[in-house]
Amino acid sequence: MHNILRQNPGFEIAFPMSFQICSQQMAKNDKINQHILRELTRDGRLSNLELADRVGLSPSACLRRVQELERDGVITGYRAVLDRSAMGIGFVTYIGVSLGEHTKDAQAAFEQAMSAAPEVVECHNITGTIEYILRVECADLPSYKRFHTDILGTSPFVTGITTYVVMGSPKDLRA
Repeated sequence: MHNILRQNPGFEIAFPMSFQICSQQMAKNDKINQHILRELTRDGRLSNLELADRVGLSPSACLRRVQELERDGVITGYRAVLDRSAMGIGFVTYIGVSLGEHTKDAQAAFEQAMSAAPEVVECHNITGTIEYILRVECADLPSYKRFHTDILGTSPFVTGITTYVVMGSPKDLRA
């Protein structure tokens, strides 16, 4: 139950196992790992050699840390950052959606419909006066109107829609 740390003969300190587990988890979130995560967030295509140089580790120690972060689920994948306008997407909105029914079936039906809509790039179930926030990306206003009418407008559980048009994004750290 307790591990004993012996500092000098005749003097011992007992730490409960929960403290040691917590300490081990905290070690995974040390300054070096945070630096590794910052660098990979900026450029997920960094070579291990370049990453090791930037964070001040040997390549083998850096690789071990990255693999541990991947194994522990801290790093869940690597993505390309896309230029939406180069892809023909010029109209981005956040949409607040209210549902008329607060049942599991209503939520599941709405979430399934949003998952099937390619314009919806994010769907978040939230607390507050509305049930969902969507991030919707379309080519232009007419294509957004089609989405609004044909997808949201035909969902049987939607009772309220509030659209917020993105005019600019001075900070966006999502990959």
